[in-house]
Amino acid sequence: MSQIVKAYDVRGVVPDQLDETDTEALGAAFAEFAGAPTVVVGHDMRPSSPDLAAAFARGAASRGVDVVQIGLASTDLLYFASGALDMPGAMFTASHNPAKYNGIKMCKAGAAPIGQESGLVEIRQAAQAILDGTPLPPAEKTGTVTERAMLDDYAAYLNNLVDLSKIRPLKVVVDAANGMGGYTVPTVFKGLPLEVVDLYFELDGTFPNHEANPLDPKNLVDLQRAVVEHGADLGLAFDGDADRCFVVDERGEPVSPSTITALVAVRELAKHPGATIIHNLITSAAVPEIVREHGGVPARTRVGHSFIKQEMASTGAVFGGEHSAHYYFQDFWKADTGMLAAMHVLAALGEQELPLSELAADYTRYASSGEINSEVADQAGRSEAVREEFGSRPGVTVDELDGLTVTGEGWWFNVRPSNTEPLLRLNIEAADADAVAALRDEVLAVIRA
Repeated sequence: MSQIVKAYDVRGVVPDQLDETDTEALGAAFAEFAGAPTVVVGHDMRPSSPDLAAAFARGAASRGVDVVQIGLASTDLLYFASGALDMPGAMFTASHNPAKYNGIKMCKAGAAPIGQESGLVEIRQAAQAILDGTPLPPAEKTGTVTERAMLDDYAAYLNNLVDLSKIRPLKVVVDAANGMGGYTVPTVFKGLPLEVVDLYFELDGTFPNHEANPLDPKNLVDLQRAVVEHGADLGLAFDGDADRCFVVDERGEPVSPSTITALVAVRELAKHPGATIIHNLITSAAVPEIVREHGGVPARTRVGHSFIKQEMASTGAVFGGEHSAHYYFQDFWKADTGMLAAMHVLAALGEQELPLSELAADYTRYASSGEINSEVADQAGRSEAVREEFGSRPGVTVDELDGLTVTGEGWWFNVRPSNTEPLLRLNIEAADADAVAALRDEVLAVIRA
């Protein structure tokens, strides 16, 4: 259990690290932790997902808890079910990981996060005890397991939040990467003034066309080519569990998630003047600038969905965005949904006549490096070397909200250790590409020395 229970979720190789015995124990532990009469369970299209989800449901039912199985689902569809039904939930997915992996994302009722600091440790310990031969006290009864379809309700809810019925007709290419976007997009977009060109909508958890990770530029190539070939207005790329959405413009050029965050933030501030907008610390400096310019209050947080959701709850924020293309909405139970962010982009584009490249330019101010990973044996030592090299320079500030953030005149960079691998992750932003390249070389020289 200590190998597969991560900071935010459960993740492991099937069946070597994660099998039905493990998930049945986790289901029982989750039911005990949640303390609710009913829980909801969904799963993605991976070959192992249905059986693992069924085992989890057996474990929960063994504790006297009723289980609502919603079957195939994107992660944000599971969050919708947890919110709409007011039940704790579990989603079986390994997101963008290769086919041999699977995992579980768990939440409390109302899609409230469960992470290392909010219950995941207790669930891990209880599941480990069960596997070690220490059974839980007998339950008074066995719960029921029933099935319920939620896709149509999910689509209707999203379409009530963003009205796309009056936008100009748009042609959009959608790359589902054989993931759950191929299941949700047709229902959500049905009847809208959109001509959808679909790429890889067939559900296939072996990912035969490319990895379901649009954060890696090589996985956007097919989408970029198709947008140009079809003369489309934009392209959308979803990851495996379709909770993240990446956008490319009509030229096939990627639109930064920071730009999308700023664009959606402005739309949310129009509905909620003066509201708080969350951004993580490696989002572009343009985001808090634009939020302030539109009368909002920016709030900076650590990287990771559990931190964003906690900050949203404590500040009452209406929206939050991350560099990784996770987007969080107060009116979606503070949970992340790439689909809702995509609908905001479609609305913003379709409500005016400019192409997306020109529309996005209003929200883009600086050049960035993207995330650069370096394999290092001594993460703490290399981070300290970076601090010593840059922290004492005139006009430079350093903070440790999440890793090491070093800020100078017109530039900043962040160095963070990976939670799961011997990596340091570097993100840089500066005035232009040349300044980014120069700073990148200087920082990497220290990290990789």
